[in-house]
Amino acid sequence: MNKLFYLCAFQLLTLSYSHAQPAGQLTLNDCYTLAKQNYPLIRQRELIAIAADYTVDNIRKGYLPQLNINGQATYQSAVTQVPVKLSNAAIPDISKDQYKFYGEINQLVYDGGVLGQQKQLAKGNAAVEQQQLETSLYELKERINQLYFGVLLIDEQIKQNELLIKNVQLGLNKVQAAIKNGAAFKSNGDVIRADLLKTKQHTIELQASRKAYADMLSLFTGRGIDSQTVLAKPGAVIASKQINRPELLVYDEQSKNLDVQNKMITAKALPKLNAFFQGGMGRPALNMLSGGADAYYIGGIRFTWSPSAFYTIKKERALINISRRNLGVQKETFLFNTNLTVKQQDAEIGKYQQLLASDNEIIELRDKVKTTAMAQLENGVINGNDFLSEVNAEDQARQNKILHEIQLLMAQHNQKTTTGN
Repeated sequence: MNKLFYLCAFQLLTLSYSHAQPAGQLTLNDCYTLAKQNYPLIRQRELIAIAADYTVDNIRKGYLPQLNINGQATYQSAVTQVPVKLSNAAIPDISKDQYKFYGEINQLVYDGGVLGQQKQLAKGNAAVEQQQLETSLYELKERINQLYFGVLLIDEQIKQNELLIKNVQLGLNKVQAAIKNGAAFKSNGDVIRADLLKTKQHTIELQASRKAYADMLSLFTGRGIDSQTVLAKPGAVIASKQINRPELLVYDEQSKNLDVQNKMITAKALPKLNAFFQGGMGRPALNMLSGGADAYYIGGIRFTWSPSAFYTIKKERALINISRRNLGVQKETFLFNTNLTVKQQDAEIGKYQQLLASDNEIIELRDKVKTTAMAQLENGVINGNDFLSEVNAEDQARQNKILHEIQLLMAQHNQKTTTGN
């Protein structure tokens, strides 16, 4: 019984959620997510990870025994001779043509940490590439903003244009009545009718522009967007001025790589120790006085150290410090330019806020003038051109408010994208 109750409750919750989230609605964050998933460059993320795994796995192979097979045949102008002659024994002559074929197994015992640093460097390079990829994908947000708010603006303009059509149609109805009563000239009706047709044509143009923007947004998101798809208007945002862009993480990863390279310099200067085993056939083999081919083997420890590495170690570290300073300059330049953009966007946001503060008052005044013009047209005080002039002026005031609202929202979200918050 309890199971049945919970199942019914879950189905009701699912049904209510599906009603709360229309299938034909998209938000700005939805578009960000879909565009990132759909963009072809996203497939590079997996390739970077696979390449890094292969590189690290190949470096690990350096800890495994290394087998080398060698062979050589030589002829030399002189050989070792024993300057003593024995009466009862003959000392064999060493042949001037000599042959050797052998295999050698080397096992790394200590390399000063070179392989470990190489693994860290390979992982660090992959992290830099992954973060650079994130930076490229982040740039999609700016393009999505342009398209998304472009559709929102056109949607609002279409609504306003429909309102304009109603106002012009209302004026046409009134002037037609006045014409029938002989209180107005037929030309007044023709003027208004022509403007009505022009306004309807503008709706067609807006719908075509909306489709173009929606098609481009559809390509980015991989989701079908048509005239029935509703793009939710995002709320106003106040972006933090702190810069959290993915480019900063690229600089951090590159700085970590410089730390690894610095450790690599030390590791290369340290002694190396290997265990080895060599076995093969030679003429002569280990016994130089033997004239025939014999098998042999040698095993032991091999120690190598090249103090000449210290000749360049100081300059190598200096080069890394130069790279670090150069990286710091790049980061500082990026922050400077980004903060400059944020300042410009602050001024832009302030401008739209000031314009919106007076838009309502302008609309209210224009609406009063339009209402008066409607009555004057009906009474034959003004002609069709005068009436249309006032109607279009009120429409322009409303269009300006729509434009300023969308521009303000877009400027706020562009600033959010610029700061990375």
